Amino acid sequence: MSASANGSDRISPAEFHRAPGVAAWRVTGTGPQAVFLAGSLARAASVVPAIVAAAERFGVEPDIDVRPEAVVVRIPDRDMSGIPAAATGFAAAVSEAAAAQQLVADPSRAQSVGIYVAQHSGTDVRPFFLAALGYAELGETDAADPLRCGPQLAFNPITGDAPGRGRTHFDVFVPADQAQARVDAALAAGGRLVDDANAPMYWSLASPDNHGVDIAAWTDTFE
Repeated sequence: MSASANGSDRISPAEFHRAPGVAAWRVTGTGPQAVFLAGSLARAASVVPAIVAAAERFGVEPDIDVRPEAVVVRIPDRDMSGIPAAATGFAAAVSEAAAAQQLVADPSRAQSVGIYVAQHSGTDVRPFFLAALGYAELGETDAADPLRCGPQLAFNPITGDAPGRGRTHFDVFVPADQAQARVDAALAAGGRLVDDANAPMYWSLASPDNHGVDIAAWTDTFE
């Protein structure tokens, strides 16, 4: 089992990417993930036994999404504690198994989506969303689908408490090497650049009708 530079059993995204054999993987807001393209459900499922074996070998609990188009493998951060050091060995083993099944990795498909729910001061909207969506508490302020299928929610206070429509927005976590292309595509599709002061960590965009979307890449490179 590998370990971080400080001896912890958790590693940073940057440390994860420095490990051998993980070139197919990217770290998004919910942890490392890889996408291996397939031409059929049977081909996508062909690598699952090897993924399960690697999970047992390295003590990692992955999420495996098998579809006719691809198999998506995630190492989820279930409690916001970070990436387990054993994730590097698991990821390398999965990549090797996918290559043996002639499944081609496509890192540009890796992403996770979060919804940042705006709330006025003195109002706690998390219980409502937990009940309405069937979500579970995540940490002190967030909420998550217990099966990690839906987007993660975070709840942010609105400055000024001005009445009117809420300012909820999407965060789209993409690989660092895909972020600029995603921003360019959104702008070409009619979006508006609101703020790029924090680029390349994230860009704030607005849709043609002024809904907010942040394209975030910092989770893929954070030290």
